[in-house]
Amino acid sequence: MPTGEELTRERRAKRDRLSAKGINVYPPTFPGRSLTLAVREELKGTPPGGELPSLTRRVAGRVRSVRHLGKSAFVPLRDDSGELQLLLSADRMGASSFEEALAWLDPGDIVGAEGVPLVSRRGEPSLGVQTLTLLAKALRVPPEKYHGLRDVEARLRQRYIDLLSSRETLERFRARTHLVRSLRHFLDAEGFLEVETPILERVASGASARPFVTHYNFLDEDLQLRIALELRLKRLLVGGFERVYEIGRVFRNEDLDSTHSPEFTMLELYWAYADYHDLRSLVERMLVRLATDVAPYLPEDSAARVRATFTPPFDRIDFVEALEKESGLPAVLTLSPEQLRAKAREVGADVRPGSTVGYCLDKLFDHYVTPKLERPTFVLDHPELTTPLAKRHRSLPGRVERFELFVHGYELGNAYTELNDPDEQLRRFEEQRSARGEETYALDEDFLEAMRYGMPPMTGVGLGVDRLAMALLDTPSIKEVVLFPATKRAAPGGVPGPSSRASSD
Repeated sequence: MPTGEELTRERRAKRDRLSAKGINVYPPTFPGRSLTLAVREELKGTPPGGELPSLTRRVAGRVRSVRHLGKSAFVPLRDDSGELQLLLSADRMGASSFEEALAWLDPGDIVGAEGVPLVSRRGEPSLGVQTLTLLAKALRVPPEKYHGLRDVEARLRQRYIDLLSSRETLERFRARTHLVRSLRHFLDAEGFLEVETPILERVASGASARPFVTHYNFLDEDLQLRIALELRLKRLLVGGFERVYEIGRVFRNEDLDSTHSPEFTMLELYWAYADYHDLRSLVERMLVRLATDVAPYLPEDSAARVRATFTPPFDRIDFVEALEKESGLPAVLTLSPEQLRAKAREVGADVRPGSTVGYCLDKLFDHYVTPKLERPTFVLDHPELTTPLAKRHRSLPGRVERFELFVHGYELGNAYTELNDPDEQLRRFEEQRSARGEETYALDEDFLEAMRYGMPPMTGVGLGVDRLAMALLDTPSIKEVVLFPATKRAAPGGVPGPSSRASSD
């Protein structure tokens, strides 16, 4: 069997022979084309062996395979709308044109075809080709020839191959687009205004995460890529907006695993004169709507699972009660910082001498409770030390008005009744900073100055859109819902071609 490089040389020679004849093998356009789906629709009701001789249609797309039988050839063609069989024959094209087309045609080529819509004797909607035009020669052999690109890391690095070889992958990302569109439609209908805020910040705050740092040459200063959208959006409510949201990229210099990516998409919204009870109701309605809207774009079994999962009402549990129950630790909020650090180390958390009490409580919760939260579950009323940006609870001492939403054992989002007392906010920031841990929120002085002008009572939520896509598209890994996820480096020697298995390092 020829190697991948030998096949590439063979395909390059075919292309060059056409060029030598004066044929433009990379034409700039193919006007007047119809989608293959439209041609299939026109053929509905046409019996096997029938055709529509009064119609001429032009289609374009990628060749899936070439099956040559005597004076005919059968060529499945795929475009964005679906697939249509091209029927090439010496009778329609002329013997010379037919043989010439087969001499250069290969799976993976992008071609344009003009001809008559017909249904084959076997009942397959087709186009009886009169002329075939090469639009782009595929110099690499498509992965179908080798049963797909099997190495996971190579498939993620070369997502374009994954998309052209796997209809399932392509449809998943089409569904993700519909999901984000539905998300916007829901929030717009609820009266929220979509805005955009800066990615480069002098102080990246709003979450406990390590930022990426870059240098701005013109100002000769280091800037940080944002780790959250929160503090910029809250400034807008100081300025007079009452319902705002942003869907944007955030960057955290952290883990890379099935639920974490250093670059991800976040939805954050803020709502003046409302609290976390109002927001919990809105989030539940939103997810139920999204599950309904995205179901038609999923395989039937996935759609059924998603609809069943996001059936209201969602479960609700108390953070402290759930942690004490699952861990067997009574009165967990009375434990000293050193006791909590020791307990967190026991469950495998990376606990350093300055790690905060809130960090340790979160790590214990992640170990004992989170993996058991399969159904959509609101975890309510966290300890104050876990959350510097939330308002104190109205009736539970030592707690804040906060909820996190979990499903399938991972967090989807985090929400508060927001703290709007600037002096209390400063105290909380300084209290965290004095702990000297790396799990603290950076102090944003300009945000505090904005608060001093008067911030209305409000609630807000941050939802990871990629994780939301995981849950609503019935996918176990964040890498399967991000078009170009962060991956390990390719093996030495470059990214392997589709004709060989890549080695993951």
